Amino acid sequence: MYGNRRKALLVSAALVGGALLMTACQDTDSGAAHSSSSAASAGKDATSSGSSTTGSNQDGGKDASGSGSSGSGSAGKGSGGQGTAAGAGSGESAKVGKCRTDELKITAVDSTITGDPDGTVAVELKNKGSRSCAMSGYAGVDLKTSAGSLSAKRTGEKPTPIVLKSGQSVAFGISYPVNKSGGSGVRVTGLLVTPPNETKTVALPWPGAATLPVTDGAGSPVKVGPLGSAGQGG
Repeated sequence: MYGNRRKALLVSAALVGGALLMTACQDTDSGAAHSSSSAASAGKDATSSGSSTTGSNQDGGKDASGSGSSGSGSAGKGSGGQGTAAGAGSGESAKVGKCRTDELKITAVDSTITGDPDGTVAVELKNKGSRSCAMSGYAGVDLKTSAGSLSAKRTGEKPTPIVLKSGQSVAFGISYPVNKSGGSGVRVTGLLVTPPNETKTVALPWPGAATLPVTDGAGSPVKVGPLGSAGQGG
């Protein structure tokens, strides 16, 4: 009886010991798993932190690029500002008003060169105003003749814009055929000049040959060059 009870106690003790041992192992395994889980979490956090840092660097790089672009934009703007300033300078030239007929002293003289087949008249336009003025192109030229008004034909030369300061002048040439027929021809009685882009005309005495040959051909035999031209044919 005593022996059976002792055996039962030993068995119970063995069972309890086994249970405690299993519990200890489970706790150990749980602790290890917990440690592994914590380490993994820590590593994950570290990786996330590292990714965040990398992302921050990338953002920083973008910011740097953005700043660079902004800086470049500023440089471009600055450069644009200089361009604008230069444009403003050009604008100042563009702001010079056109030459008005009333601001110009217009004269005409014979400038025919001996031996030339055609006669030449030089017309001078002088700025008599107090301000600078601009002109470009061809003046309107008409000859008053016994047969009516005769308009000069443009030579086709490319005109150059001209700015005349007060007191400065520019000239252009008028060429015409000389009457060598021996007949009376067409008598020239006057010269009409209209500055470029103006409507007011100035009447001048004709300084060239008194007559033009009679022509049956179409078109005008009288030619006019652009401002700045001189002599025969501009």
